Amino acid sequence: MIKILFVCHGNICRSPMAEFILKDMVQKQHISNHFLIASAATSTEEIWNGIGNPVYPPAREELARHGIGCDGKRAVQLKRSDYDDYDYLIGMDTMNIRNMERITGHKRGENPDKIRLLLEYTGRMDSISDPWYSGNFEVTYEDLVEGCQAFLRHLKETGKLGE
Repeated sequence: MIKILFVCHGNICRSPMAEFILKDMVQKQHISNHFLIASAATSTEEIWNGIGNPVYPPAREELARHGIGCDGKRAVQLKRSDYDDYDYLIGMDTMNIRNMERITGHKRGENPDKIRLLLEYTGRMDSISDPWYSGNFEVTYEDLVEGCQAFLRHLKETGKLGE
């Protein structure tokens, strides 16, 4: 079982979009039984009295435009134990990476595959634009698809996922 945790600031836009995009991809490839895919936030801004907010409506609508649902998803916060519980902690931007390191107590370079930016798998060190600020959920969706496709290629090329 390959365990992936996508991480962004609030867990209401980018990381849940990545979670459900990758879930959709592996389901369509009939390999979903090889994966546990989730997402989390580095902040508690979208979590009130222990209950996380649902996926932000424009993010949910962008996923729906592509036939992807995200019903029931609510924001949760990254925990220190997630470092041990997941094989991959994949951040959306460099601030996410710094916060992931702070929360987990582990540095990015300790285990080369453990903490990475999603777009690193495409060969770029770019951040996924936060649509909360840009308002452009379509561009974010396209970057997430590109990153998730590259991540799956990485797993296959490194032998972590058979054909």
